Amino acid sequence: MVSVGIFEPDYTGAGKLLYSIIAARYEEKWIFVRHRERLTWEMPGGHIEDGETPDQTASRELYEETGATDFTIRCVATYSVSDGKYAGYGRFYLACVEKLGPLPAGSEIGEVKLSDDLPDNLTHPLIQPVLFNWAKNLR
Repeated sequence: MVSVGIFEPDYTGAGKLLYSIIAARYEEKWIFVRHRERLTWEMPGGHIEDGETPDQTASRELYEETGATDFTIRCVATYSVSDGKYAGYGRFYLACVEKLGPLPAGSEIGEVKLSDDLPDNLTHPLIQPVLFNWAKNLR
């Protein structure tokens, strides 16, 4: 059983922060991405690289995965994902995108989708609905 916890933005939990995930809006729609090697949808985000802060990761991933060139972004939570034995932690962001450009060369993203709600076919169906529904209540 997978459980998702949502904590204050500065919560450090019991482990290293691994990911930055972004709930992003553009022209009153939510932005979702599809990796070029998958058929499923997800919110933009990815691994925090060595020497990078979670904030830097969030801004980099938002650009790399959506082509967003003008946006405001803020950390709204730390989240955890646990299978009962192991818990991983990440930071969760809310972004307002003013300008979407083309995807950068070499992007791993095959498609960007704007939607009023969460798509049906999700890459992480036990995690993304929890984060997305929480983000919808922040607006």
